[in-house]
Amino acid sequence: MSLLFKVLLVLQLSFLLLSLTGTIASVAGEADVEAFEEIMSPYPRQPIKRPSRDRVAVQGVIYCKSCKYLANDTLLDASPLPGAVAKLECNNTRKPITVEGVADKNGYFLIQAPKKVSTSGVHKCKVFAYATALIPCRTRTDLNGGINGAAFKYQKTPPSLPFALYTVGPFAFEPQCQP
Repeated sequence: MSLLFKVLLVLQLSFLLLSLTGTIASVAGEADVEAFEEIMSPYPRQPIKRPSRDRVAVQGVIYCKSCKYLANDTLLDASPLPGAVAKLECNNTRKPITVEGVADKNGYFLIQAPKKVSTSGVHKCKVFAYATALIPCRTRTDLNGGINGAAFKYQKTPPSLPFALYTVGPFAFEPQCQP
């Protein structure tokens, strides 16, 4: 076969395929044309993945630092701080959202954000070490973002939980130590 014959054959097949597509469009409608083009395409169409919009909860622990290590950014010899308050602030709506959580006897807190805060907007939220009622340990520190606000770290969440779980901290308050 000559080169000219091969080129003419390819052109005829291309013309036939184009006319077949037009015939399908006029007989079957636009939806079938899209299906036909998808089948004939060498690149399969990928489904669009939408970001999940799960509810959000944040957990962390708050400690009272030891007088021994007061000048250091460490939690060595630190003790849990029951009753300490952590504050969640989100600026992803017109009006900022603030929610507080109180630490239990182990210093652990869990803050469940309102429905308006979802995983798609969690990057606009921070958690702060806010206050404590314990008199000898009242000075906030910026350990792990306790004063300036800590960004969330995603925690793998069991499917049984109704929210996406994030972790911050641990945070620390400093005691007023005697020299």
